[in-house]
Amino acid sequence: MRVGWFICVYRFNIVGQWAVTTSVDYSLAQLIQVIILLSTGGKNGGGYEASKYVVIAFHGGILFLHGIINSLPISLLSFLGQLAAIWNVIGVFVLMIVIPSVATERASAKFVFTHFNTENGEGINSKPYIFLLGLLLSQYTLTGFDASAHMTEETKDADRNGPKGIISSVGISIVVGWGYILGITFAVTDILYLLSEDNDAGGYAIAQVFYQAFKKRYGHGTGGTICLVIVAVAIFFCGMSSVTSNSRMAYAFSRDGAMPLSSLWHQVNNQEVPIYAVWLSVFISFCMALTSLGSIVAFEAMVSIATIGLYIAYAFPIFFRVTLAKKHFVPGPFNLGRYGVVVGWVAVLWVLTISVLFSLPVSYPITIETLNYTPVAVGCLLILVLSYWIISGRHWFKGPITNI
Repeated sequence: MRVGWFICVYRFNIVGQWAVTTSVDYSLAQLIQVIILLSTGGKNGGGYEASKYVVIAFHGGILFLHGIINSLPISLLSFLGQLAAIWNVIGVFVLMIVIPSVATERASAKFVFTHFNTENGEGINSKPYIFLLGLLLSQYTLTGFDASAHMTEETKDADRNGPKGIISSVGISIVVGWGYILGITFAVTDILYLLSEDNDAGGYAIAQVFYQAFKKRYGHGTGGTICLVIVAVAIFFCGMSSVTSNSRMAYAFSRDGAMPLSSLWHQVNNQEVPIYAVWLSVFISFCMALTSLGSIVAFEAMVSIATIGLYIAYAFPIFFRVTLAKKHFVPGPFNLGRYGVVVGWVAVLWVLTISVLFSLPVSYPITIETLNYTPVAVGCLLILVLSYWIISGRHWFKGPITNI
C-alpha cells in the first residue's frame, strides 16, 4: 500500500513539474508578445498584436532554448543558475525602486495595505473571499522550491545543502517578492484601467504599470519596456531551472522503473546529463500548451495542476512522516528536531486548505466559461494514477531504487 502511495506522489510531482514549465514558458511567450506590442506603439497606437499561433510558436522556441541549455554540462548549467540568482535579486531591487520613483502618481499607504478591489468585474465583492483568492498567487510563486531536492545527486554535501537550498529559496522569495510587490503596488492608482483590454498593453496589467509610469513621466514608455525585458529574462531563467527540475524528476522516476520506456529516460550522456529526460520534459510541456489553441479554459485547468498537483505531492511524504513513520523515522543531519512533527502537521493542514481554495470559483455567476475546472483536472489525474497502479503498477513496481 505504501508503495502505491509512493507512485501516486511520483506521478503528481512529475505532472505538476511539467505543468509548471508549461505555465512559466507560456507566460514568457505572452510577455514577449506584449513587449513587441508596446515597442511597436501599443494597442492604442497601432502596435503589432500577435495571434495565439504566434504566441505558441514563441513558447515552442523558448522551450527549445531551454532544452539546449539543459543539455549542457552540469558545470555550465550551475554557472547559469548562479547568474539567474544574481539577475533575479538585482533585477527585483532595481524594479522596486525605479517604478515607484518614476511614477508621477503614487498610491497612498492606506490604499496599498487596506484596499480590496471589489469592483473587479468578476462578480466577487466579498473582501474575505478576495483575500483568500489572493493567497493563491503566493502559492503559485513558491511552487518549485523543491528544485534543490531534485539536484541533490549532483550536489556536494547534499544531505545538508539540499535542505538549505529549499529553505533559502523560500526565504529569499518571501523577502524579495514582498518588496517587489510593494514597490509596484505604490505605482498603481487606477486598477480598472490596468485590467482593461483597451489599455496600451492590451490588458496585461504589470506591463501597463511599467509602460504607463514612464509614459506619463517622459512622454514615451521605452523605459517601461526595458523594465519588462528585465522581467522577461528573469522568467527565462525560471523556465530554465524548471526544465532542470523536470528532467531530474523524470530521470529519478524512470531509474526506479516507474515510467513507460524507463530504460531510455534514465540514460545519461558523457557529461552525466539525463539528455533524453530533458527533451521528454520539453516535448510534454509543449504539448500541454497546445490546449491553449483550442480552449483557454482547458489550458488553465491543465496548468492548475502545476500548483495543486505539486503541493499534494509535497504533502503526502510529510503526512506519512508524521503518522506511519513517526516512531521509526531517522532524521538526517539537517532537521527540525522536536519541532519537525508540529511543522509537518501545519504543512499538511495548509496543503488541505489551499487545495480547497484552488477549487473555489474565481468568477460569478458560474458558467461553462467561468467554472473552476481545477478539481476536475486534479480528480482526473488522480483517477488515472490510481487506475494505472491497480491495473499494472502494483504487479511490478517495488519502490524506489537506492543508489550507493
